[in-house]
Amino acid sequence: MFILVVNAGSSSLKYQLFDMDNEQVLAKGICERIGIDGRITHTRLADGVQYRAELAMPTHNEATRAMIDAILDKKHGVLTDMGQISAIGHRVVQGGPWLTKPTLVTDEAIEALERCVDLAPLHTIPHLQGIKGCKSVMPDTPMVLVIDTSFHSTIPEYASTFPIDINVARKHNIKRYGAHGTSHRYVTQECLKYLNKPAEETKIITCHLGNGSSISAVKGGKVVDTSMGFTPLDGIIMGSRCGGIDPAVVPYVMQKEGISVDEIGNWMNKNCGILGVSGVSSDLRDIHKAIDEGNKDAALAYGILVYQIKKFIGAYTAAMNGVDAVVFTAGIGENDEHVRFDSLEGLDYLGIKVDAEKNRMAKKLPAPADISADGSRVRVFVIPTDEELVIARDTLALVK
Repeated sequence: MFILVVNAGSSSLKYQLFDMDNEQVLAKGICERIGIDGRITHTRLADGVQYRAELAMPTHNEATRAMIDAILDKKHGVLTDMGQISAIGHRVVQGGPWLTKPTLVTDEAIEALERCVDLAPLHTIPHLQGIKGCKSVMPDTPMVLVIDTSFHSTIPEYASTFPIDINVARKHNIKRYGAHGTSHRYVTQECLKYLNKPAEETKIITCHLGNGSSISAVKGGKVVDTSMGFTPLDGIIMGSRCGGIDPAVVPYVMQKEGISVDEIGNWMNKNCGILGVSGVSSDLRDIHKAIDEGNKDAALAYGILVYQIKKFIGAYTAAMNGVDAVVFTAGIGENDEHVRFDSLEGLDYLGIKVDAEKNRMAKKLPAPADISADGSRVRVFVIPTDEELVIARDTLALVK
């Protein structure tokens, strides 16, 4: 059975085609610059054949058509007929209180997703455009919404409720929703395979660290807390997002700098975080280079990052009354040995010890890389995330 996974952004559409008989990716690609001029990059995984083209993509409808044409093309495609695609799985960032599990695309589901626009406009509007684009090209193909926030729906009310006027909170659906749930779920499931104990007895901290980062506490296979909140702006310092700050800073900066409501949101999302503190870049590779050159602000930004990761790990260990494993994933988590080592240094009292050489060689070790030191009571893993595979599995399970 072939499952197509689609992740629609405001000006892009990423996709992967899975053969679910062996869970192999047959082809993947991205349509970019939708609404501008349009460009597609498509790769056939079996032999690495790649196709690139500049194509007019005024809307997601044309991008979807370009995706399908690439998949069916005689030279670089992998299928001969669109009918071979059994279902499409759509990544959805925010499901609000209405969408808390994988859901078939129906008129009712679309209405529920439209209610999420206020909660995550930057993501939800493109999701809706991508879904409508796919439906216009493949109207008879079953489609499934796989919700990032659904994995966090198990967070207890005392951990998901913000201490504001409860009537206002309930009226406007304000609570901790979290993010990166599909990634946290995947690495949790992979980690459980290696802990040699029943899932319901496990305590895992998963660290999804990239340009956007979040940390989750997973007890008995269910999330009990996560660092991101009502939006992906909360939590630890990120590439250009500030993470959690004193809320009084917001009106203070608005007043002092003469910034509007729209401008302050953009400022906190795009001008703060590692970029804002360092004044150099949002990319940690540039930060390491700047630190080596003696840039003190770059060193400060890095210090904030590893300190906050350490602080969340300590807090979540307390929340779960212990921890069996810490997992690192995503761009920084999988690739930056310094962040992994420095954020866990000094946590011996929790039983966490990292082997420096294993940590340095993590990318060359068989996945998942166990970088725990001998005698560490807590296992430390580096597990590459695979959100698309989770979406494909959920889609297959639901359409079956």
